[in-house]
Amino acid sequence: MEARLNLFGSPLAGKLMKHIGSAGKVVSDSALPAATQELVKIRASQINGCGFCTDMHTKDAAEAGETATRLHLIAAWREATVFTDAERAALELTEEGTRIADAGGGVSDEVWAHAAKHFDEEQLMALVSLVALINAYNRVNVMIRMPAGDYRPGQFG
Repeated sequence: MEARLNLFGSPLAGKLMKHIGSAGKVVSDSALPAATQELVKIRASQINGCGFCTDMHTKDAAEAGETATRLHLIAAWREATVFTDAERAALELTEEGTRIADAGGGVSDEVWAHAAKHFDEEQLMALVSLVALINAYNRVNVMIRMPAGDYRPGQFG
């Protein structure tokens, strides 16, 4: 499989990714736990069918010490016992934030309140921003059919 566009050879894409990456750095440097950030990126990428991002973030999470059991169960987090209540709230918010068009009203008050029990306002802002950013990356990669499987942990940063 070959990408429709050369994301790494395009000057415009380079500028765009630099800015999105800068926003991502703000989130990664926030008080939102790093493990939660990776879970969110993986779950949104699974929902969006973004193989490139799913490959990247599962490998980065494993490299950072995430267990294989937890990585394998992200898509089935509702039935899994390996996630904390805070992680479950973040995954729930991620799903509703990623599936805005399906929900009709966006993120429900119930899901928001559940997340607000576990995260302060700065962490919530980081979480909301992270969901928006990973969805942007997913959409770019899915539209250009970015191939998955060759990512090496830390390759882009």
